[in-house]
Amino acid sequence: MSLLIVDAANVVGSVPDGWWRDRRGAAVRLRDSLVGYTDSGGDAVEVVLVVEGAARGVGSVEGVRVESAPGSGDDRIAELAAEAGAAGLECTVVTADRELRRRVEAYGARCAGPRTVRQPPGERT
Repeated sequence: MSLLIVDAANVVGSVPDGWWRDRRGAAVRLRDSLVGYTDSGGDAVEVVLVVEGAARGVGSVEGVRVESAPGSGDDRIAELAAEAGAAGLECTVVTADRELRRRVEAYGARCAGPRTVRQPPGERT
């Protein structure tokens, strides 16, 4: 089992497609696009989308657990990475935020950029 943690604000903000007019709707679209990651070539992957601000309250769907950060999304992501590291789980955090990358790498997490989850399902690696 591995864990894929997605920084919703950072990934949504990586494409200037009008997301700022409907932050919640953008988070829902991202959540729905992540469903295909739950079975990555036979390896079990738990997908966690961390939302904050106006996107709080977006619900989970089968295959994607949504965590509404009570404060900073970065803090919640770092907590999840620390928990994964302590449990010995392989963990990847999707974000372009350099400071957040530094924080989660200290817990043994790998990092990937937003394009990793922005690719169409057939092109994902």
